[in-house]
Amino acid sequence: MITPGWFTIIQDRGRKGAQRAGLTEGGAADEHAYLWANKLLDNPMNAACLEVLMGNFEAVLSADALLSVTGADLEFSINGQPAENWSTHPVQAGDRIEFRRPLNGLRAYLGVAGGWLTPELFSSRSVVTREGLGGLDGGPLREHDELPFGPQQATFRRQLAPRYIPDYSSPLTLRLVPCYQHDLFSPQDRRRFSSEEYRISQRIDRMGYRLEGPVITPEVGGIISEGIALGAVQVPRDGQPIVLLRDRQTIGGYPKIGCVSSLGCSQLAQRGPGAPIQFEFVTLESVQAERLLFNRFFAASQWHSSGEELVWP
Repeated sequence: MITPGWFTIIQDRGRKGAQRAGLTEGGAADEHAYLWANKLLDNPMNAACLEVLMGNFEAVLSADALLSVTGADLEFSINGQPAENWSTHPVQAGDRIEFRRPLNGLRAYLGVAGGWLTPELFSSRSVVTREGLGGLDGGPLREHDELPFGPQQATFRRQLAPRYIPDYSSPLTLRLVPCYQHDLFSPQDRRRFSSEEYRISQRIDRMGYRLEGPVITPEVGGIISEGIALGAVQVPRDGQPIVLLRDRQTIGGYPKIGCVSSLGCSQLAQRGPGAPIQFEFVTLESVQAERLLFNRFFAASQWHSSGEELVWP
């Protein structure tokens, strides 16, 4: 590792079932881009990838490998030459890879055939810095770190079709299931929340995104602490919503107006301060159907023998 970047961490799909032990789930902030990084390589869906925040990353390969790059456009290059995003790239020992600066989105995912082979803790390689778990030492990569991986001789090239690639600069409407303490908010506040625009504030991280916009106020200022799901939208006393993401706390006592779909959370994690956000109340059944189709696609689709398109068995 030459330059580790602003905040580059190992992530997989997270520590499933660990919240009962008080451990944060973690996992890739943009699960959609993360899964494509593995799909392009025929990796297991839970193989570890590097999550690179906003670039400023440079490294040299210690062995031949097959890489994939997905997610934000951070000006990826190989030996100083621009390289395609949402693609695979055969590289050789001594090749230099680099992410420079964000052009569209915040987080890029760098996969390697076979996955990055850092130690597993509680059945996951995901880094949660607040708990000091995952990766090499429980934190982001540092200068001179060496990441283990299995050398590969594969040289196939794949480029994802444009229809699968999201535009992280487009307006974002988040699908929200009206659950938790939804009934503690007045009909006027619910209408305001789902019809007016919010903006992402400067206070964002993997734990949650604090928004700025119309104030909404629940009938009570606090509740007995309860378990927190991915996408829960809690409303503290200032009336400004917070969407809780992968590194959220395991329990919390602020009222919550609902829960953003997991796929919506992936899209939110690619937006930066100032980006406009709107909410749309939807049914639990519609969100479940969307997620089941998403899971089915990644689990069952296979690459055509040409390597240029996906087919369903």
